[in-house]
Amino acid sequence: MAHTVRVCYLALIFIIMSLLVKGKIDVCKRGDVTVKPSYEISLGSAVNISCSLKPKQGCSPHSRTNKLILYQHNRTIKLKDGDSLSTQVSGLPLGTTLFLCKLTCGGGVEIRICGAEISVGVVPEQPQNLSCIQKGERGTVACTWDRGRDTHLYTTYTLQLNGSNNSTWQKQCNHCDHLDLGINLTPESPESSYVAMVTAVNNLGSASFTFTFTFMDIVMPLPPWDIKIKFGNASVSRCSLQWRDEDKVLLNRLRYRPRNSRSWNMVNTTNAKGRHDFLDLKPFTEYEFQISSKLHPNKSIWSDWSEALRIQTPEEEPTGMLDVWYMKQNIDYNRQQISLYWKNLSVSEARGKILHYQVTLLEVSGGKATLQNITEYTSWTWVIPRTKKWAVAVSAVNSKGSSWPTRINITDLCEAELLVPGQVSAHSEGVDNIMVTWESPGKAAPAVQQYVVEWRALHPGVVMQPPVNWLRSPPDNMSALISENIKPYICYEIRVHALLGGQGGCNSTRGNSKHKAPLSGPYINAITEENGSIFISWDEIPAQEQMGCILHYRIYWKERDSNSQPQLCEIPYKFPPNSHPIDSLQPRVTYVLWMTALTADGESAPGKKREFYLQGEVNWSTFVAPSICIGIIMVGIFSVHYIRQKVFVLLSALRPQWCSRQIPDPANSSWATTYPIMEEKTQLHVDRILTDWPTSEEPEPLVISEVLHQVAPVVRHPRRPKWPEKGRGVQGHYPSEEDSASSPPHPRALTAETGQLVDLYKVLGSRGPHSRPGNPASPLMVLPVDYLPTHEGYLPSNIDYLPSREAPITDPLEELEPQHISLSIFPPSSLHPLTSCGEKLTLDRLKMGCSSLML
Repeated sequence: MAHTVRVCYLALIFIIMSLLVKGKIDVCKRGDVTVKPSYEISLGSAVNISCSLKPKQGCSPHSRTNKLILYQHNRTIKLKDGDSLSTQVSGLPLGTTLFLCKLTCGGGVEIRICGAEISVGVVPEQPQNLSCIQKGERGTVACTWDRGRDTHLYTTYTLQLNGSNNSTWQKQCNHCDHLDLGINLTPESPESSYVAMVTAVNNLGSASFTFTFTFMDIVMPLPPWDIKIKFGNASVSRCSLQWRDEDKVLLNRLRYRPRNSRSWNMVNTTNAKGRHDFLDLKPFTEYEFQISSKLHPNKSIWSDWSEALRIQTPEEEPTGMLDVWYMKQNIDYNRQQISLYWKNLSVSEARGKILHYQVTLLEVSGGKATLQNITEYTSWTWVIPRTKKWAVAVSAVNSKGSSWPTRINITDLCEAELLVPGQVSAHSEGVDNIMVTWESPGKAAPAVQQYVVEWRALHPGVVMQPPVNWLRSPPDNMSALISENIKPYICYEIRVHALLGGQGGCNSTRGNSKHKAPLSGPYINAITEENGSIFISWDEIPAQEQMGCILHYRIYWKERDSNSQPQLCEIPYKFPPNSHPIDSLQPRVTYVLWMTALTADGESAPGKKREFYLQGEVNWSTFVAPSICIGIIMVGIFSVHYIRQKVFVLLSALRPQWCSRQIPDPANSSWATTYPIMEEKTQLHVDRILTDWPTSEEPEPLVISEVLHQVAPVVRHPRRPKWPEKGRGVQGHYPSEEDSASSPPHPRALTAETGQLVDLYKVLGSRGPHSRPGNPASPLMVLPVDYLPTHEGYLPSNIDYLPSREAPITDPLEELEPQHISLSIFPPSSLHPLTSCGEKLTLDRLKMGCSSLML
């Protein structure tokens, strides 16, 4: 299979080469192009170019003449009729120029005849800086040189080395500047001389250069290897670097640097024998080491640098002191919370990995440690009593020890008013920087020991606030550029402290490095009404949507469905936000309210709108005073007995029918069956008797005859009559003789044996077993209106205890003038006289008033 593939591959190559040869023959089958003196000439030389047609390769017999054209890079330089042309060309540029001869027979068609390439170049320059190197005792000799300028022609370089005993080594390359002879020189005769010569040759000329050297001149030791470092007793003060070299190495040079440094520290040693001690290395620092070697102090070549050794030095006890800052906040009258913050030590100060921090809380008066705590973080929070003075000490601990503790006294950093810095301001200094400036605290300025600039990102509504950042400034400096943890579009609270011993004063402002209009407006979470005004409460805009420091809030409002421009009020920003009152709203109106926020760059989009209906508050003072006056007047009026009676009569007359009680059916009363003989004692004349009295246990409904007459009612005060036997009976009313005389009798009037006038009574008619129509009814007992059904809904059954006729009741109001007011307890539509031919009216169909008009 492999043999078949190889045969196919060779056949393919043969076909391609045949096509190329045929193509070359085909290119010049019509004629030839000749160049004299040569196809390669030196710069500035002239050349003769000729073009001729081969026999019978001209135009057809029908064409009159042959026209030859010579082109130089598609530019016509010669045109001639005939079978040949010749021309001289000069001023050709360096490099290769293509000339092409073509034949035209008319009609604009050109036929290619042949072409030629002429190369223009220069004689090779003498090679320079020839040097030879043999890497290691068992390496080979390799030489390099500088070729000089480009010849633009095909140039061959030959390297030849001549040694002792007429030994010669030679190697050749084209357009090269490096050759490895592949021979090894031994140090048997280190002072023996060798001659190296490099020769450059092309068609225009040649040049050569020689270099004489000895073995020690060209030999280069191999780079050191197996490099390692040791620390005695795990201490950086006893550090030894070790490596391996070739046997004849005499000199070494070492270079080292910290990993994060760009510059090297150099050390030269002689006869080091593969060992060197370092005394200036820093603890807990990563270093990089490299070594080079040389065989002779004056001769030989330095070896290449060894591979880098990277290692970290051991730890040492920390140095320096922590930079500690604190914040204090009162919780209640007896407790306060302190929050400590400190910065990490630098690498040179930490001198190792900090394992934890030790915090000691001390009582100033006693000086004893009250609490010791260990934390891995750079902050610590604790709650302490407010009644004592406290101090805190913080130190950093690594595997070798701890740093010196930093002690601070816990005081109020803003308590001293004389130390308050003036006019604190902040403005942007690029995307990640804020410039803070302030003024000295007046007369106390010379006593200020230092200023501390403190800043923290404002994240409203977040329980875990970001840590505080700070920097210290000398007392003669009134500005500071803060850049640590500064981000664009974030608002920072900046505070400047002036410190003097254990006292301090502070002033604050807000700032941002970059800002733009907020992305959204505040959300109104509550609207309450109080004393005719409304109070608006809102939620703070999320920190990621504030886009800088908010300067103002705006509250907009307008009536719902109104096209007028909204009203607004502007509120300065303060944190946390509080409710804001609005007093200019009208009661009984629905309003639409929304809010926006403003930064130095513009106003945000409106927040979510809310509707609110203002109820308003009743002004009770406008009603209480008139009500009291009216009450006093009414009490005075109704204190007169005469007026009070008139009002009661009027109100009784205006009482509507639906307020009346329903008169019960006497047929359902036990009185109708118990006392059937009562009809013989009555003297009431009924126009006609409708039906017979039933003898069954269930009596028939009683017939009611209505008496209609004009009577002037007399208002009387009822008195309790003297009842016979046990004092029981019904409440009655007996009009006086004067009342009887004042009203003439009516044909249908109901009169008692005493001749008293009965006003507005209802007559109860009962039919006996022998009664007939047309005959007068049996006399019935006349009952006063006050006796009509009570709230129980039944007529009384104790009729035998009626009041005596010989005991008329005298009323002190008999002398009053009769009232000419005709009133009825029935509505006017029901006052139709009962005739003998009408429909029967029974008590089960009758409703009457719930009280009498006779008072």
